[in-house]
Amino acid sequence: MWIQVRTMDGKETHRVDSLSKLTKVDELRVKIAELFNIEPQRQRLFYRGKQMEDGHTLFDYNVGLNDIVQLLVRQATLPKDKEAELSDSDSGCGSAQSESDKSSTHGESDGQSAGTSGQTDTLDLIDPGFGFYKINEFVDARDLNMGAWFEAQIINVAKTTKCSDEDGGTDGEEEIIYHVKYEDYPENGMVQLRGKDVRPRARTVYQWHQLEQGMIVMVNYNPDEPKERGYWYDAEIQRKRETRTQREQKKKKLKRVDSTIIVFFRRYCPECRNDASEVVLAGEKLKESKKKAKMASASSSSQRDWGKGMACVGRTKQCTIVPSNHHGPVPGVPVGMLWKFRVQVSESGVHRPHVAGIHGRSNDGAYSLVLAGGYEDDVDDGNEFTYTGSGGRDLSGNKRTAEQSCDQKLTNMNRALALNCNAAVNEKEGAEAKDWKAGKPVRVVRSSKGRKHSKYSPEDGNRYDGIYKVVKYWPEKGKSGFLVWRYLLKRNDDEPAPWTREGKERIKKLGLTMQYPEGYLEAVAAKEKEKENKNDEDVKTSCSPAKSTPKKMKVEAYKLSKEQKVLIKDDELNKKLWDEAMESLNLGPRFINKVEEVFLCICCQEVVYQPITTECQHNVCRECLQRSFKAEVYSCPACRYDLGKNYEMTVNKPLQAILTQLFPGYSSGRC
Repeated sequence: MWIQVRTMDGKETHRVDSLSKLTKVDELRVKIAELFNIEPQRQRLFYRGKQMEDGHTLFDYNVGLNDIVQLLVRQATLPKDKEAELSDSDSGCGSAQSESDKSSTHGESDGQSAGTSGQTDTLDLIDPGFGFYKINEFVDARDLNMGAWFEAQIINVAKTTKCSDEDGGTDGEEEIIYHVKYEDYPENGMVQLRGKDVRPRARTVYQWHQLEQGMIVMVNYNPDEPKERGYWYDAEIQRKRETRTQREQKKKKLKRVDSTIIVFFRRYCPECRNDASEVVLAGEKLKESKKKAKMASASSSSQRDWGKGMACVGRTKQCTIVPSNHHGPVPGVPVGMLWKFRVQVSESGVHRPHVAGIHGRSNDGAYSLVLAGGYEDDVDDGNEFTYTGSGGRDLSGNKRTAEQSCDQKLTNMNRALALNCNAAVNEKEGAEAKDWKAGKPVRVVRSSKGRKHSKYSPEDGNRYDGIYKVVKYWPEKGKSGFLVWRYLLKRNDDEPAPWTREGKERIKKLGLTMQYPEGYLEAVAAKEKEKENKNDEDVKTSCSPAKSTPKKMKVEAYKLSKEQKVLIKDDELNKKLWDEAMESLNLGPRFINKVEEVFLCICCQEVVYQPITTECQHNVCRECLQRSFKAEVYSCPACRYDLGKNYEMTVNKPLQAILTQLFPGYSSGRC
């Protein structure tokens, strides 16, 4: 898959290709460095408000296809030779050698402490002549952002004058500033800390019986995953609890002790601590916000449904068969396919925006549009229709629709739709195609909302009506008196239109019915049953004929071309998988979904690209397998069969050829 990386100022954007959901953030930094010419250690990456950290994958942050990751560039840190010069010039008096305590563990294992001790012994400790710590000494340093303690090294010690008077004057008191570098995060460079945020390394590991109420200790805690290992924080023991349980085994009484301590993290001072009533403890539900309680909506008596909440719902899945900028039909979606809600249309990849009527890019053209009867100037005659461009309406105040209030311009989505016309763009007078069938294809969806204006709209839901082409576009004054851009589109699809007799027969043959979100029908049925119970109706009336299971209709089988049959036959390595997939031919368009399921890469969870068919009969993307070998894992990602370090990665060309035919455009951005 691919994503977009954009600088915080929005001036520079690059597309990063050849990624998978299991790509690590540190691997992403390397690719970004090649495109932006910025070293990995200077990159700060953000996605949906979260800073992306090394060691995690794109899947951990739920980064999807074509999503935007923001890049913030750190200021360049001092080179090591410059830091050394700074230490030598500011260190003051001569040097003195000292061995650090080999029992320093920082709460870790003996093996780790031994390594730390050995590292300390090889360094010369330099006394600057002031302060508690010497240059090159290893200490514990607090991270001022998160309050946790990390192991660090003193790089330099300096003096500064404190400013404590209210008018900003100095009282002459000097303060010691320590320049430290965190051992685990050398990319952060030198950090300046005051004396209270630096202390000797923790040396003592306390046993359970040594802990007492009121003691201040360091505890390891992970705020996001409490059961996983986290960071070291200061904490005060508030309570100590033991629970004893007994059981008999071989006539011996065994006692198991469950030990628990309750601590209070000393991360904030008492003056800065939040109100205890505002804190949400582990396992508790979110409390109602005080700010929300003051809003007018909190006391509103409005019963407005707002479209059952489906207008702003997020996608539960995303189309990865074709990229978002794909022109033409989507594999596996035949003409006549019906969806209850627009979000399902978005999930299918036919029309990606939830609300907007046009999907496109002003420099690439339009990919799809929805006819929903939202503009008074629209004229729908089925095989051709006149479409009104977007814009020119005041939608402030969270309005979904409004009357035309100003002139439309040939920009953004209006320009995108104009690019589909087989003619040069004319922003003043419009243009007419020389050969309208040679224009870029547009997928058209009709919504039941347009039923009051057009007999060609479905009675319910949203229906895919096939491919249309732009014949011409022009500006004119609309019924509102303002300038609007008009587009004439004609149908250019081999599949029959769904309102024709041939189209209706094809819909029956394919067994196309209304598609509902998962669990939607069950929820509606439960709601109806609840209403019936409230009205004290008989049990018999609750079993209405409408809820009976509909009869299964015979579906027309999916037809493969002669070339496709030959390619499938040539793929002898995957004969068993193709036999499994071919059993779904009688399911019609769902055959495509079965092929996608069977030939899914275990690593990137997408249809395999440049597939390597292993000796153990599994298919993996070549780049995914190369990434695995680079990490010195020489086994099959699916079954752990040992492939060997010198395994020859040969692309299965017949499989790649048939997948390209069944999923046209799916390889875009993956090469």
